[in-house]
Amino acid sequence: MLNETPTLAPDGLPYRLITLRNSAGMVVTVMDWGATLLSARVRMSDESVRETLLGCASPEQYPEQTAYLGASVGRYANRIAGSRFTLDGVEYPLTPSQGPNQLHGGPEGFDKRRWRIVQQNDSEVLFALESTDGDQGFPGNLSASAHFRLTEDNRIAIEYGATVDKPCPVNLTNHAYFNLDGDQSDVRGHTLQLLADAYLPVDEMGIPHEGLKPVAGTSFDFLTAKPIAQDFLSDDDQRKVKGYDHAFLLQAKGDVTQPAAHLWSEDKQLQMTVYTSAPALQFYSGNYLEGTPAREHGDYSAWQGVALESEFLPDSPNHAEWPQPDCVLRPGETYRSLTEYHFIAH
Repeated sequence: MLNETPTLAPDGLPYRLITLRNSAGMVVTVMDWGATLLSARVRMSDESVRETLLGCASPEQYPEQTAYLGASVGRYANRIAGSRFTLDGVEYPLTPSQGPNQLHGGPEGFDKRRWRIVQQNDSEVLFALESTDGDQGFPGNLSASAHFRLTEDNRIAIEYGATVDKPCPVNLTNHAYFNLDGDQSDVRGHTLQLLADAYLPVDEMGIPHEGLKPVAGTSFDFLTAKPIAQDFLSDDDQRKVKGYDHAFLLQAKGDVTQPAAHLWSEDKQLQMTVYTSAPALQFYSGNYLEGTPAREHGDYSAWQGVALESEFLPDSPNHAEWPQPDCVLRPGETYRSLTEYHFIAH
């Protein structure tokens, strides 16, 4: 007899999945564990359906993988060097999660929590999460929200919110990986336009080491759309991290009406445009995806998904000099970060 007991999440309770739909035939699935985007299926011009997101075969595989597939990450997305920062004259040591550094909020970050479902309907879901003072080393109690909305014109709008009772750096994002060809193919065949004049070089650990650099005349110039493969691994800044895994300071400067990036499938049948209120996008070409459990066939390989994560620049708590808004949230203020992924079938 088959064992029909559902597999439970690490907290001993079932995973809860929410399905969002629109009249254009797009279907998005979200999970309360990690406020995670599981699936985004787009109806194409020929009426076929294309899966655009990387994901696992079942919810219970998500806590096992280390690629942060579709997860909401925080309190501070990306890396904080040496797992420490100084704020208002006080040094805060953080819990490391990648060598000596903290990545994506620590070893027990927001991707590894159950978010509470506040409200939901066919087109949206609102999650909430409480993070206590000292969580992963961060100061103060923080209340976070994650609002996922599917629009009639095929946009996934994700808005993160937060309030604190002590000053704290806050940088929430979603770590979705896209493959607009709808299969386990190499995303370096995708074409990308990234509307950014500067990028942030990093060392082998992904830590910024020399400040922002102009993209002009480098392999990081995506101001004119080009295949990701065109200049792939053509310089030391890429070779240090096996490809693109860098933050780009956006021309839009937080204006959500201005596109931050455009991505096209290799067959040019599907386009995705990114809009965001965040100052930067982390463009990651999936350089270390190998061994991540895939939805259909075994594991993913490197370069089978592309992430465009909206955020402050990495290690911002230690770099007040960078030309972006302050990443520190203070009591009485509200953090808001809105990102839209707009899918257009051709």
